[in-house]
Amino acid sequence: MVDLSVPSAARMYDWLLGGSNNYEVDWEACELLLKVAPTSREIALNNRWFLQRVVRVLAEEHGIRQFIDFGSGLPTQRNVHQIAQEVDPESHVVYIDNDPVVLALGQSLLDENNNTAILSVNMTETDTIFAHPDLNRLIDFSKPTAALFISVLHCLPDSAGPKELVQRVVDKLVPGSFVVVCQLVSDDRKVRDGVTELMRVQTHDNWGRVREKADVDEIFANLIVEEPGLLDVTDWRPDSELQQRQRSIEWTEYGGLGRVPPREARRQVE
Repeated sequence: MVDLSVPSAARMYDWLLGGSNNYEVDWEACELLLKVAPTSREIALNNRWFLQRVVRVLAEEHGIRQFIDFGSGLPTQRNVHQIAQEVDPESHVVYIDNDPVVLALGQSLLDENNNTAILSVNMTETDTIFAHPDLNRLIDFSKPTAALFISVLHCLPDSAGPKELVQRVVDKLVPGSFVVVCQLVSDDRKVRDGVTELMRVQTHDNWGRVREKADVDEIFANLIVEEPGLLDVTDWRPDSELQQRQRSIEWTEYGGLGRVPPREARRQVE
C-alpha cells in the first residue's frame, strides 16, 4: 500500500529527472528541496548519466555480465539491464528496492525479461538478499559481478551502517568484481545540515544524511579505485570532453568505480 501523504526519495528523484511516476506530495517536497539546493535537478541528471556510462564501461571494457543494483529506484529510460543487455543479451541484472511504487512498476517492466528480477527487500538486509532464490537463479557468485550503490547511501542513516553494508557485499564477491558507489556530498556544512533536515522531515525519517567526501573515500578503502579516481561523477569518463555538462553548485554526487582485489590483499588493507 502506497502512503501518498509522505514523499518518497525515489519518486522525488523521478520528478527531478522529468519522470511521471510521482505524486503531488513529491512535487511539493522537491520544490522545498530546490529552495535549499537550487541545482538539485542538475545533480539528478548528472547521476543518471553516470549510471549509464559506468554500466556501459563495465559491460564493454571489463566483460561484466552480472549486475546487482542496490536501492535501484524507479525504472526510467536507459536502465541497467537495458544498457548491459545491449552489449550482451545474456547479461543478468537484479534490482533491489522496497518502495512499493518501484516494485509495481519494475515488475511490469521486467515480466517479459527472464534475465532480470526485482527483489522486494531493504538493501541493508544482506542475509535475506543473498539467500533469495531469484538472486541465486541469476547471479553466479563464482564469476565477477558488479554491485551498484548509485545515489542511495545518503538515504541510510549512520546507524544503518552504509560503509558496513558495502563491505558485506564486497565480501561476497570474487576478485575481479566491481563496486560502484556515489552519494551526495557537500563541503558546505549549511547545505549538508539543511538538506539532511529537510529530507528527514519530509520523508518521516526515511533518510540518512548528506556526507563529506572523506566518508565516501572510506568506503573504497578495501577496493582498488579505477581511473579516473573518486570525483564528481559529472567528470567520470564523460562521453565527450566537448559535451556541455550541467554543474551542481551546492553539492555533488561524489564517487567512482572500485575493483575487488584478491582476498589476501583485502586482509592487508584491513
